[in-house]
Amino acid sequence: MTAYDISDFIKDYRQSLLRVFMAFLFLSLCISCKNTAKSVEKIVDTKSTGYQGQAPSPVVPTTNRPVQKQWKGVWTFNNETFFSNDFDGARLNGIAEDGNDHYTIWITAENTPINVSPWYAFKVWTENPREITVKLSYQDSRSRYYPKISRDGLNFKKLDSAQIEILNPGEGDFGINAAPEFVELKLQIGKEPLWISAQELYTSKRVRGWIDSLSVKRFVSNYEIGRSSEKRPMHLMEIKEDATTKKAVMIISRQHPPEVTGFLAMKSFIETLSGESPEAIAFREEFDVFVVPLMNPDGVDNGHWRHNMGGIDLNRDWENFNQPETQSVQNFLNKKSAEGYEFVFGADFHSTWDDIYYPIDSTVTGEKGQIVFDWIDGISNRLPQKQTNIKPSTTIHPTMVSRNYFYVNHNMPAIVFELGDNTPRDFLKEKGKVAAEELMKLLMN
Repeated sequence: MTAYDISDFIKDYRQSLLRVFMAFLFLSLCISCKNTAKSVEKIVDTKSTGYQGQAPSPVVPTTNRPVQKQWKGVWTFNNETFFSNDFDGARLNGIAEDGNDHYTIWITAENTPINVSPWYAFKVWTENPREITVKLSYQDSRSRYYPKISRDGLNFKKLDSAQIEILNPGEGDFGINAAPEFVELKLQIGKEPLWISAQELYTSKRVRGWIDSLSVKRFVSNYEIGRSSEKRPMHLMEIKEDATTKKAVMIISRQHPPEVTGFLAMKSFIETLSGESPEAIAFREEFDVFVVPLMNPDGVDNGHWRHNMGGIDLNRDWENFNQPETQSVQNFLNKKSAEGYEFVFGADFHSTWDDIYYPIDSTVTGEKGQIVFDWIDGISNRLPQKQTNIKPSTTIHPTMVSRNYFYVNHNMPAIVFELGDNTPRDFLKEKGKVAAEELMKLLMN
């Protein structure tokens, strides 16, 4: 053999070994997969208000736990078909070629145990344009997120339901038990990459672009309040019209990487508060707004299901503050409180199976906390087409979650504002806008 032939032989041999290894891992995974859940279409089209929310969160340690970083690169099949996870926000842990243009993709979590939020994002292209079938398989989970596709990585739409086949549908109306065990996607691929993702891609770079676009306004600024485990900046937006104001609203979002719908509602909420309506202008003369739009930049850019790079659910770390992301917000709030700020309202935007509010019960917060329930009533009256469930909590110790910490440590009426995974995007935008308008009305009165 020539030197060139030997090099090619070694390369092909290594690729063959890798494919055999990934096929073995996939078969091992299939053996251990659990049986639960219903059809993707059923989840997508859910419009009922029957989802009553999650049970109280258990107290868990928040000191660092090991995280398995995914290998990043390009998988090549027959020198003509390519899959890649080599971009921010990607999640693809392995592929097996099954023959007849069928591929099985393996999606695993950053560590376990973990909430069942099986994020995936990858792109595929080929030198031989055609239709292929891709099966999504998960580690101890089911197919929670309805696939979105994009030709540019920015503008996403739902994959046509005719291109999705349900394998082993689940049972029930909500939660992981209502998701299929597997789905197969029929994809038309060509020479330009096709992105497939669990939700729209809003990486730290894209979020920073949105922050910068608002910061061109004279009353909006942004600055770092800390750094994540991987030293990504924790950006805070400050909406401040009057230098003398000492009353403020605190908003955070995206503690959990896949929770894009919460981020989209928050985005509309902040755009409304920083808008040019007479109400917004008057509001900003009396209240400042502080926003951390991306609480978990490492988790988002690494394509995590739930945790940060410390392997921790950040919304369990508001008691001990072991993680740099929560420490950054704690230090900021303490600094502002020391400067004499009164925090009059706080919201933490999340996503779950359907829209739901998690306030602190008024039996705990009294008259001060009534604003949260008045706010919910105002939103519901203006958006009667989708009545959102309310699940108040009477437990505020240990603080552990952001809402409790905001109230206990800063006397701030606060709420966890959850949006459904599949809530229509135009409704998310409208709900964020209405929520901002109703909050301004209540605070100004």
